[in-house]
Amino acid sequence: MSTTPAPELHSIGLVVSDLAATLTFYRRLGIEFPEGSEDQPHVEAVLPGGLRLLLDPESTVRSFHPSWRPPAGGSGRVGLAFRCTGPEHVDAVYEDLVGAGYHGELKPWDAFWGQRYAVVHDPDGNGVDLFAPLA
Repeated sequence: MSTTPAPELHSIGLVVSDLAATLTFYRRLGIEFPEGSEDQPHVEAVLPGGLRLLLDPESTVRSFHPSWRPPAGGSGRVGLAFRCTGPEHVDAVYEDLVGAGYHGELKPWDAFWGQRYAVVHDPDGNGVDLFAPLA
């Protein structure tokens, strides 16, 4: 058994094709990024609990890793999940995002595991799950 402590999850990083569009999407979900972030080569937001969301435009990633290419086939790069305050909040957030033109992958439904659940895609096709416990 190792006496070395386990690493602690500190950040979630996304490589994005359009930083401005990605910032608009995640701001609609309540994540606060500094003003003027749209023109930066790297952006970070501290989330509740201290976890950080890092956004790097593809051009930035290619500048330090020239052989990097986005995943083929249009699939997303990562999935994120946002806990909502209740089932009606899942519906409202889903409708807000779809109404703003984002792709609704899975309309809100009552999942067999006891949650109201929905999935939308961010501008790069990453799955963003919206969920809340059912009453």
